[in-house]
Formats: sequence, C-alpha cells, structure tokens
Amino acid sequence: MGPDVAGGLAALGPTRWVTWSARDLAPLLAAGAALPRTWDVAEAHRLLHGGWRADPATAWAHARGLDPGALPAPVGDDLFAALSEDGDPDDLVRPDGYLRADAGAVWAGDSLARGLAWGRAALEVTRWQQERLERLGPRAVVTAHAESAAAVLAVELERDGLPVDRAALEELVRQAAGPRPLTEADEARTRAERDAPVLASVPGIGRVDLRNPAAVRSLLATAGVDVPSTRKSVLAEHVHRHPVVPALLEWRRRERIATTYGWRWLAEHVGADDRLRGAWTACDGAAGRMTAQAGLHNLPAELRPGVAAAAGHVLVRADLGQVEPRVLAVVSGDEAFAAASTAADLYEPVAQRLGVERPVAKIAVLAAMYGQRSGAAGEALRGLERAYPVAMGHLDRAQREGEGGRPVRTFGGRLVRTAFGAVGPGEDPGPLIRSRGRFARNAVIQGSAAELFKAWAVTVREAVRPLGGQVVLCLHDELLVHVPQEHGEEVARLVDESLRLSARRWCGHDRVRFVSDTSVVRRWSEAK
Repeated sequence: MGPDVAGGLAALGPTRWVTWSARDLAPLLAAGAALPRTWDVAEAHRLLHGGWRADPATAWAHARGLDPGALPAPVGDDLFAALSEDGDPDDLVRPDGYLRADAGAVWAGDSLARGLAWGRAALEVTRWQQERLERLGPRAVVTAHAESAAAVLAVELERDGLPVDRAALEELVRQAAGPRPLTEADEARTRAERDAPVLASVPGIGRVDLRNPAAVRSLLATAGVDVPSTRKSVLAEHVHRHPVVPALLEWRRRERIATTYGWRWLAEHVGADDRLRGAWTACDGAAGRMTAQAGLHNLPAELRPGVAAAAGHVLVRADLGQVEPRVLAVVSGDEAFAAASTAADLYEPVAQRLGVERPVAKIAVLAAMYGQRSGAAGEALRGLERAYPVAMGHLDRAQREGEGGRPVRTFGGRLVRTAFGAVGPGEDPGPLIRSRGRFARNAVIQGSAAELFKAWAVTVREAVRPLGGQVVLCLHDELLVHVPQEHGEEVARLVDESLRLSARRWCGHDRVRFVSDTSVVRRWSEAK
C-alpha cells in the first residue's frame, strides 16, 4: 500500500470511514493517508458502555441485543477446532446471532466477499451506535466523532514518535544512572555508587537495601526520623530533620531514572531516527483520558531537555490553564461560575466572591472536585456551596450516584462505571462507598475535560497539517506540535484558534473561557 492509495483516498473528499478500530487503519496511515473523518466502532462502544473491552464480537452482541457474556469461545488453529463452529463456515454470523469466533482473524482480509461482509457488519453496528448516541443528545455523536479522530491520532503518535536529542538524553541518563553498563558487574557497581551518599549520611550503618521500604524505614528510625511510609511526599516533610532524608530523596530521583528511564529504556524505545516511541490509546477505559507507554506520560522533568525539535524545526507547546474548573462551569451550567471563567485567572473572581485569599479559593475549588471536606478546604468548600450552588449541586449528584454504585456520564456522554471493589464479610462498607463517591465526583469533570482536550488535539492535527505540523505528544492537558521553524509562530496562532473553535463546538456556546499557555521552543524544557 503506497502513496497512490493515500492519494486516491484524498480524492474521495470528506468521506467518513468506518472501522472496527483505528488500529486497523495503520497500513493506510503508514502510506500517508490523512483520514480526518472516521467512525471508530470500538471508541463509540466505549462511550456507550464504559470500560475498555470493545472488540468486534462484543460490539456486535450489544448492537444485536445479545448477551455479551455468552460470546462464542475463540477457536484454535487446527482444522478440527475451526470445523467446530456452528453453521455454514462461509457465514459471518452464526445461527445464534453472534459473530463467528474467528471472524476478526479470517473475514477482515481473507477474500473480497468476506471483506465486504466484514465491512457491512461494521456499518450495521455503526448505525445502531449512532442511533443510541443520538438518544443521549447530539453532543454524544459529536463526541464519538472526536474520539474516533483521537484514536487515529493515537496510531499516528505511535508511528511518528516524539523527537529527541539523543546525545542530550544520553548525557542526562548518564548523570543520573551512571555510565552505560556493559556487564552485570558494571550495573552492580553503579547501583552501589548511587547508594553510597545515603549510607554515608548515617555513619556506621553498614549495608542497607535501599530498595526495601522496611529497611529504609529502619534506617530512618536509626537517624531519629520515624515515618509511616517512605513515599516521597512523606519524606519531604522531614527534609530538615537529618541529612539522610535529602540524600534519600536524591537517591530516589536517580534510582527512578536508572531503573525506569535508563540505558535499557533508551535502547528499547528510541529509534535510529531519534524518535521516542510507545503504544498510545485514545482512552483509559475509565474516565476516558489518553494513555501512553514507554514513559511518554511519565517522563521526569529532568529528562525534558532531551526532548527537542529536529534540525530546522521547532516545538509549539500548549498547556490548558485551569481546565477542570472551567469544565465544571460548562458541565454544571452554573452561570455565576461561567462568569468567573472569563478572567484569565479563574481563582481571582472566585476568591473575591468568597471573601478569601486566592490560594484558599484554589484549594476550595480543587477540594470540591476531589471531594475533600476536612480542614481549611472543607470550610472554603462550604463557602463555594453558598456562592455557586448549581456547580456544587452537579458534583454532589455525581457523588451520590457513585456512592450507590451507579454509573455516571460525562458531558459528552461517556458511561463511567463506579461499581468497583467489594466488601468482605464483616468489613465496614463506608470506605468503599466514599471512594466510589469521590471517584464519580471527579470523573464527571476529569472525563469531560479529556473529551475537550481530545477535541482540541484533533482540531490542531488538521489545522497544522498543511504547514507540515505534526502533533507529537498529548500529555493530559498539554500538547507538543513539531513544525518547520518558519511556521512556528503561525502554528502557535492556529493552536490557540483551534482551542477557541473546539471549545465553542464542545460547549455549544462561548460563555466559558478556555485559555492556553502557548510558546514556541526548541526543547520541551524551555517552556515555562
């Protein structure tokens, strides 16, 4: 499949391509096809039904009103196993209405006739999904379009990778993890060198396994520092009590890079073209956030100087500001909170309305979305409930649904399941109930914010393509776009304009303001 295929597809105009999954489009995308308009059966299924599982057999069963828990078991590779399938082997659908268990492996490309049958089945499921989403409202159909485009973008992100400066990245790894080990003895020696400053801070302690939390707590106790755990946040509270604590925090930083982002990580995930690659998904199966592997979503800040544009290119970095409280203003329909969003800093007008300092207002808003009610946050939250009852009521309703184990839906229609966990005999159900409530309270905001972010990302994808721009990273609320240097400022303008357009389309109005910190840089670390 070559450029002639991509050109032929482009000549067909604004067609919406139906696919069981964007993964199936990888050959077309590798050939250069843009495919800006798709319907992804798997992503639409996840919107409607929640969770992660969205294979063709499951989506078909839901569309046909069949029990998805009774899907035919996959057949083996031998002839007799294949013959065990019920019905005519040339029929895609079994007599009981389910897809044949071998459908995905055989029908997709076995012959023209079977390929057409496979495509017609996808169209049938698509029509059913569209009808169900329309019942939820027109916004749900628009969300399905954006989620489908985001799934295509995920394939492109994996294909193209994140540009890096290999020499700079290797030097950053060397500083943290030591020189590249050639033998197991080398690796053991560099581990000992990382451990040495911690052990030296407690004279006479001898050998301690710093990779064992219990041993670390014992070490700290010897130094007079008693802690309930060795989590970074806990240790940070004791940083001035004894030199062992800052030494241990520095050790944790270097150890994380050495073990998770070290030499083996570089060898496995950075290609000969100096691109960092990992698998991407358009949603996480919970509230719908994009996910990535190979450290692309968890890269330590100290390695960001190694993410750099190729020669003759720049990076346009854009980060949504205060996105979740602004999303809350949209999804709740609270006009007073929407009015606060018109300020560049939403927390300032909220603080004025509550009669508190800005930091207190920020804590209150975040506490509202995460269900925190203790301490100063709890008192400020009560002020929010009086000042913005519509927004707070929206969160409270979601929390009650979650506490009852009932699913909630995001602004764009995604079903988010809350009936997780179980209570054992004699156990107090209170903690689980509260956990479900807090999860639901946040999911209706976080999931909706993810929908807006992806709508923005795919709008940017199309806007910058004519200028040679390429989205190379989608990190929660942050975009990186790789673009020829001469188009950097124009692409930055298009990124901001795309936010305005996608937000208006997503909200259905302009009453809530969304803002982005957008800059043109050579290295990711240069963005402030």
